[in-house]
This record gives sequence, structure tokens and C-alpha cells, in this order.
Amino acid sequence: MIPALLLMLGIGAVCGIVLSLASKIFYVYEDPRIAMVEGCLAGANCGGCGYAGCSAAAAAIVSGKEAASLCIVAGKSGAEAVAKVMGVEVGNAEAPLSYNMCEGGFRAADKYHYMGISSCKAMAVVFGGKRVCTVGCIGLGDCVKACQFGAVAMGPKGHPVVDEDKCVGCGACQKACPKNIIEVKTLSERLMKFNQKHDPLAPCAQTCPAEINIPRYINQLREGKYKEAVQTIRLRNPLPLACGRVCPHPCETECRRGIEDEPVSINQLKRFVADYEMNSGSRIPIKCAPDTGKKIAVIGGGPSGLSCAFFLRRIGHQVDIFEAMPKLGGMLRYGIPEYRLPKKVLDWEIQGILDLGIKSFNHVKFGIDFGLGSLMAAGYNAVFLGVGAWEDFSLGIEGETLDGCYTGINFLQRISGGEKIKLGRTAAVVGGGNTAVDCARTLLRLGLDKVYMVYRRTRKEMPANEVEIVASEHEGIDFVFLAAPTRVVGDDKTRSPIWNISRCSWANRTKAAAAARNL
Repeated sequence: MIPALLLMLGIGAVCGIVLSLASKIFYVYEDPRIAMVEGCLAGANCGGCGYAGCSAAAAAIVSGKEAASLCIVAGKSGAEAVAKVMGVEVGNAEAPLSYNMCEGGFRAADKYHYMGISSCKAMAVVFGGKRVCTVGCIGLGDCVKACQFGAVAMGPKGHPVVDEDKCVGCGACQKACPKNIIEVKTLSERLMKFNQKHDPLAPCAQTCPAEINIPRYINQLREGKYKEAVQTIRLRNPLPLACGRVCPHPCETECRRGIEDEPVSINQLKRFVADYEMNSGSRIPIKCAPDTGKKIAVIGGGPSGLSCAFFLRRIGHQVDIFEAMPKLGGMLRYGIPEYRLPKKVLDWEIQGILDLGIKSFNHVKFGIDFGLGSLMAAGYNAVFLGVGAWEDFSLGIEGETLDGCYTGINFLQRISGGEKIKLGRTAAVVGGGNTAVDCARTLLRLGLDKVYMVYRRTRKEMPANEVEIVASEHEGIDFVFLAAPTRVVGDDKTRSPIWNISRCSWANRTKAAAAARNL
């Protein structure tokens, strides 16, 4: 009996030694943070994050391959808990969404008849797909089959439609698409993406300073999707009402329709849909990313400052605007006449920007009422300077500062501010740009009998918008071309200016001299 017990004890001791050695040799260390992170996740094992389960997702987070906001179900609170475990900042835990970048669909012609496997990937192997459009949707629905949440469906136009309320941003549709026309991005990523050389943009969108997706919102307008059209425009331009009235629309110059007959009236379409929202009685909701905790000061409440504040707020920052003038708007308010951009329209548009949670402080001037040091002391993380360019060019001639002589921007600013300026019955405006045209047409509306525009070059070379020049001609403004003033001589009795004009053809010199005598 005793020998048997000793034998068993010996075998047990040998096994224990072997196992202890094996544990040292084949030891597998698991980071304890994996279990802690997994405990912070939703525990649904849904695979929506792209990993087999929550355990695999937790391991990816701990290894640094994924961000703390990986879990699409746990949301912001789960991301914050994971970030606390990892000792990092959660950052802007935005939910990514799927966006279809194709507008072709059934509109694109077929290159050949396909009789193969009903799969986008299979068809893409054959010359990139059957449709002529190189970036177009193949239309067999691999993205629809890949989505486990019912957020993607094949639309009636032959390309996928995404339901944002159901989309969790898992990226399965993006991985399944062989043509790379589906993107899964956060709102911030979409707003911050700009001027990418590899983007296949239409000529009109390439020319647009804001790179608005013009073909997209024109298609949406055609289908009666006015809300979606406004959202497409605002993804790049926060001031569609103002731009719809004053934009010089360079996009129309590059419109391909102009090759056939005449360009599409792109700017008028933008104005139409922006007016539709304003006149509807309600504002289309503007989505903003979760708060980042960052605080930004914007100096200047003109179009630059308003645009900066709009996009900063949309990506989650707190924004305050500091403006020296009584009201926001900058040149839009004080440099563009009422007949082109009514102040009521501008006020409505600016209020929509402020309603995002942006604060404004008027009648405060940078460098006088506050400075960079005071902003830093107040806790601002960054400062944007958009103070504008309010200084006019001078002609550099004798007598241009006499009573009755005004510079263009100063004149328009004073008129817009409601100031009563003493004017005669006749005026001459020197210049041929948009500001000069605005001054001339404003003078007519102030009741002057005659307004002349004196320009040193020909009509063809005038930098003003053609539509403004034509409107000026219809309103009775008299143009004096190939002429320029050399000095201004004051009248001792009235101190009003009498212009000496030279450097022009004989016919125009006579006409210009007659205009000067009538001033």
C-alpha cells in the first residue's frame, strides 16, 4: 500500500514539475486592459465594428489598431469609458455614416449585355462593369447584401440609397463595393475634406470656390428633393441665400451644357432652393458633431468669420464671434446695396448660423477693447482673424479728398448704415468694377438726375459682372469709356468737385468734359 502511494506521489510530483516548466515555456500573457475594455463595450457581439466579436474588438483597441470609439452600439458613453481605461482622450466620438457618391445609376449607358454571376464584384472584373460611367454603380446590390442593419437599399434610379437613421457606420457596404463609390465617414471628415486632387469633380464644381457638388443638388432639385438640395449646398457653403444673389457664378462659364446651347443657370437654382427654405416658415435642421471641449474665438463677423464659425461649430467646437460693427455680415451688409441683398434676407441667414449655438459680441474691436492675451486668458484654444479689407484704393490725384468726393466702400458703408449724405443732382463714378456699379446704381436709387460711369478702358474690359453692366445700361447710367480723371478742382462757393478728365479719345473727352461741367 505504501509503495503504491509513494509511486502516485512521485508521478504527481513529476507531472507538477512538467506542467510548471510548460507554463513557463508556453506562457501566454493577456493584457488585463482587454477584459476591462471589453466590459465597457456593448457586449452584443454584433460584428458591426468589423471584428468577430467584442473580445476581438477590445484586443484591437488595446493594441492601438482602433480608436476608443470603435464600438458602434455603445455610443459616446461607451467610448468615454474605454478612453478612461486606456488613459487617452476620447476626442470627437462621432458616429460614421455611409454615403453614396454615385448619381449615375440607370442614366449611364451599358457597354455590353451581362449574363454572369449576379454580383457587383464579379461584374467589375469584366472591364470594370457594364456601364459606361467609370465611377458609376454597377447596381447588383453587393452593398445591400453586406449591410446587416437594413440601412442600404437599391433605389429606383439604379444606385444605392442609405437610410441614415438605420446606418451604424460599420463599413460593410464600403468593403463590399468594388467601385469605391460608397464612403463611410463622420460629419467632421466630410466637412474637412476639401480640394483633393484625386476627386473626380465636374468642371462646374472644380471652378466653384466652395467646391459645391453642383450636379448632385441639381439632380435633387429635379426630383423635388429641396431639403436634400439645401443640405448638399450647406455642406460647402453656409450662405446660400447671400451667394444666390451676389455670386458671380464662375461655375456657369465651365458648364458643359454651354457647348450645346447655353449654360445651366446654376446660381439661380441655388437661389431658388435657398429661398424655398426661407419662405417655408421653418429651417432645415443642421447636424453638428458632439462637443469637443475646444473653444475658438473668431475675430470679424463678415462672410469669412461667419463661414469659419459655421464649420467649426459643425465639427463640435464652441465658437464666439467678435465684431467691431453694430451688426454681423461685414461686406455683405455694409458693402452690398439693399437692392442686391436685402438686409432682411441676410438677417435670416445669419440667425440660422447663430442658432447652432454660436455667440456673437458686437461693437468690440480687436486691439482696442480686447487683445490676443485676454483671449488666451479667457480659455480660447485658437483664434481666427477675419477682419476683412475695408480700406479703399485712392486715385492718387489732386483734390480727391474735397467735400463731395467719396471712396466706393466708404460710400456704400455709410449708405447701408443709414447715414444721410449730402449729394447734388449729378454724380460721376470712377471705375468699372462691381463696387463702382453698386455705387452708380445706388446713386440712381437715391434720386439723382444723372449718373456717369467713367472707366479708363473699354466696355469689354470692365471687370464688373456682365449682368450688372447690362442692368446699369437699362437703368440709364451713362458710360464714359477710355477716360480717367487727372485732378479735382473745388468750387470756392460750394466746395463741390469739378473734375478734369483726360487720356481719352476726342469724342469721349468731349462727353466726359460735359459730364464734369454738370457735376
